Amino acid sequence: MSSSRSPLRLYFFALFALGVGEFCFGVLYLQMLKGIEPCPMCIMQRYALLGVGLIALIGALHNRGAWIYGALVTFVALAGGGVAARQSWLQLYPPKTMGCGPGLEYMMETLPLSELLPRLFRGEGDCSVVDWSFLGLSVANWGLITFAAIAIVTPLAIWRLRRARH
Repeated sequence: MSSSRSPLRLYFFALFALGVGEFCFGVLYLQMLKGIEPCPMCIMQRYALLGVGLIALIGALHNRGAWIYGALVTFVALAGGGVAARQSWLQLYPPKTMGCGPGLEYMMETLPLSELLPRLFRGEGDCSVVDWSFLGLSVANWGLITFAAIAIVTPLAIWRLRRARH
């Protein structure tokens, strides 16, 4: 292992810890302890965080092809950030009427993917409701900040590593 790769491995391990830590915060603290049921968009953000964490762990352990793992992490962070941005928008400008749609598990079992994805992104259920906030920002706002930071810092970290090697 070259010394120039070590900081990137640490970065990937930190991303793993961040992704898994925030996933656990949502599940263990917000859902289990506080009793806040996640909406479909929250669930999608949780999976994106878990995806970022797992890809970063593989990247840290593999220690080769950092740009591939970095690109995957960035892609997943952009997808999670898109969901968080849409939910933040729904929270700022809630729809005039909000219908309580069926639960996510039911929709996943009964609807084809072509119908499921639009329903998830529309934010049916309580995606526009702010059930918890910290420093005036909702969970969706914090998710957007986290995903944006990951999507910006990851390519910069890889670029910096490649530049240091040459």
